[in-house]
Order: sequence, then structure tokens, then C-alpha cells
Amino acid sequence: MILEGKRFDVEHALTLYALSYVTIPAEGLYDSNGVKQFSDVTKKCHIYIVGFVPKMELLDITLEGQSLRMFFRALGKVYELPWKMDEGVGLVRKDEQWFLSKDGMLASPPPLDRCTVRLNRKFGTGKFLVKYIGQAYGKDGSRSALDRLMKHEKLQEIAIKGVPEGYRFQVLMLAIAPVNQVVTIFNPRAEDDSQSEKRIGQGLDKLFGTSEKERVALYEAALIRYFLPTFNREFSDSFASTNLKILQDCYEKDFSAVSAEINFDDFPFSLYSESVIPKEAHLAFFDLHEDQARKVFFAGA
Repeated sequence: MILEGKRFDVEHALTLYALSYVTIPAEGLYDSNGVKQFSDVTKKCHIYIVGFVPKMELLDITLEGQSLRMFFRALGKVYELPWKMDEGVGLVRKDEQWFLSKDGMLASPPPLDRCTVRLNRKFGTGKFLVKYIGQAYGKDGSRSALDRLMKHEKLQEIAIKGVPEGYRFQVLMLAIAPVNQVVTIFNPRAEDDSQSEKRIGQGLDKLFGTSEKERVALYEAALIRYFLPTFNREFSDSFASTNLKILQDCYEKDFSAVSAEINFDDFPFSLYSESVIPKEAHLAFFDLHEDQARKVFFAGA
């Protein structure tokens, strides 16, 4: 049981989760007008994940009665995505683009982001192979993941090593919830019940004393240890010296557990790696009660 074998009768776990995200093809990083439309979110994103996702190509759209069908191709397979239209809606082709028409007005068909969500849930076409995880923060949070990615030599090195045929190089930027969330467990089976009051106070210190910079470093560390991305293992400097110092400081906070979550309602991907199976939602949970587990997690290796 989860409560057995724990030393103290009051245990604290720090829970971290992504609040919002922006995802674009890697080449889109250099489209200043394109990324500008997401600036309200990207300026809050300090975590980034890069990897490979299957290319999605729209082949055709048909309309029979109220049944709109969109046909896509990914990795050589064709997928059909149906939509129900209102009565009286027509389909027209203009300037090599598809439009829906009604009462003389034109509108776009269902957008690609909605299509990719449905395609992934129905057919699993959005499998995102995580190759590298990083972060950017700066001294006061002024440096975003986008700022880092624009000058990222590792990103260029991954691209040079080659993107598999049929895939595109994709970037996912995450904004972590700007609040501390500590889960406190009162354990009647604890080995030591003499420090309850002290450890409750420590929990409050963690709740109010863990900075955003520390949360970013812990979230990154948890995701790296969870996915074990190929290029984080290849690059010996995956953790910068400043991040190592932050992690080492967090070691003293005596967390019993740390978790990092990625879970969005309309997420177009199923993230995975060589160590983790594809899933739409992920919870990277680390039990740090044992001293050896704490040393491994906070070592940055």
C-alpha cells in the first residue's frame, strides 16, 4: 500500500501541471508573423518538447446531403473524417481551396487543429516521438521557450541528424500553472509520528516557498526522467549548471514526491518515447521518500 513503509506521519508531494500549450512545426519558429499570433501564450511557456510527428496531408473533401467527409493521408494510409453539416450547406472550390457555402456566404471547413484531435483519438495518427526536452527561464522569467528555441544549437543538430521520412519536426511549448500545489498525506502507519507539527509547517513552507524558477526546473527534470528522450541522454549538458544548482537547492526541501502532468482536453498528440507508450495524457510521478531515489532525481544526471 502507498502508506506502508513511509517514515513520517505527514508526507508532502509537489504536483506540477501544464496549464496551456502552443505547438508548431519547427520551421514555423522562423515565421515571425505566424508565431506572433500565439504571443500571449508563448511568453508564459518555459518548457519545450521537440520531436517527430507524422505529416498530415488533406487529400479531398466531399459533401453528400449533410454529410461532409474529409480525407487525409499520413504515413501512406488514408483516413476518412466525417462531419455533419447544417441543412443547406454547400461545398465549393475556389482559388485551389475548399469552402463551405450557405446563403451566399463562404466559410472554411473544419480547421486542421480540430481535425488532428479527432484523427488522433480515432486512429492514433498524432503520435509524437519525444526526442528532446528543455527549458528557458532567465533571471526573472523574462526568457521564454520560444526565445531559447530561436537560438537553439541542439535543435539544429537534431534536424541535421535527419527527420524520418513521412514525419515532420515538431515543437511543443508548455506553460506551467503559476501556483504551487502541495498534496499532504497524513499517514497512520508511519514509522515516526513525533514530528507532525514540524512537517505540517514544512508543507506550508513548500507551498509558499517554491518559486516559479524552481517549479520550471522540477517540471523539466520530471519530464526528462519520465520520457528519457534520446537527445537528452546524448547531450551531456542536458542540465545547465544553473539548473543543477536549483535542483540541488530543491533537494533540501524534503519533498516526499514530485509529479509533472500533461493533460489537455483537446490535445492533438499522443506523446511517447523509447521508454513510454503513446498516450494523450501523461503523469510523471516520482516517489522521493527513499534517499537514493532523491539523490538520483535531484542529481541532474
